[in-house]
Amino acid sequence: MMNVIIVDDEAASRRTLHEYCDAESDLHVVGEFGDGNAALAAIRETQPHLVFLDIHMDPLNGIELARALDPSHLPSLVFVTAYDTYALEAFEVCAVDYLLKPFDQDRFRRTLARVRPRHLDTGIDRQSLLAGLLAQLERGARTSAEEKPRLLAEYGGRLHVLDATQVEMIEADRNYIIIRIGKNSFHARSTLQQAELALRTQPMLRISRSCLVNLNYVKEVNRTLRGDFILTLAGGATVTSSEGFRGKVKDYLSTLKIS
Repeated sequence: MMNVIIVDDEAASRRTLHEYCDAESDLHVVGEFGDGNAALAAIRETQPHLVFLDIHMDPLNGIELARALDPSHLPSLVFVTAYDTYALEAFEVCAVDYLLKPFDQDRFRRTLARVRPRHLDTGIDRQSLLAGLLAQLERGARTSAEEKPRLLAEYGGRLHVLDATQVEMIEADRNYIIIRIGKNSFHARSTLQQAELALRTQPMLRISRSCLVNLNYVKEVNRTLRGDFILTLAGGATVTSSEGFRGKVKDYLSTLKIS
């Protein structure tokens, strides 16, 4: 029997992993966490055999958590990620397992087929494997985020990998953000500042404290009586700039005028 801990800041992802683990007779989930710091403390205390570990969490991400584990008591790690460009290369080269979101039960079981023999093989140098993986993973993350930015968000109870170039607008909603693509709205646990950084390859303009707009999708501009700008996006959504950001919108519009 393998004791399992699930670490992922997305509730839908934790729920899926828990359900898939429950369907396996040799897996026993002893804890699940949406926060890296709490997960690290639990892993140190319970010393599970297997950890499903999300890479992109805040404030302690999966890479930092893995580095903080005791080298003499390393569990088998299955990293969970939405960034296939570097994940495929890093995990295959270093022979460490991964799950690429969104995944199904068949893909989950193929990963288990690789994990189980390692659980029984006490001669595996997990510390060396992990060190090699993390070094390559960090190198790949720096380049891949710029080449093909992608976002992970929830819609209809499922997790979706979104192409950043298709994002029309992002709005802050307390501890979450709402990502608008066409007529669909996706939710993710993040901040507007983090989203702005993730979408730095796109012409994103902050039009208020709680809203970012992709200028590639602005189709119509109107004014309110106060002088604020009303932007209509390609998918039909309309958003209004706030007074403090009115100048930024005006500066953008001035670049579109034919001289």
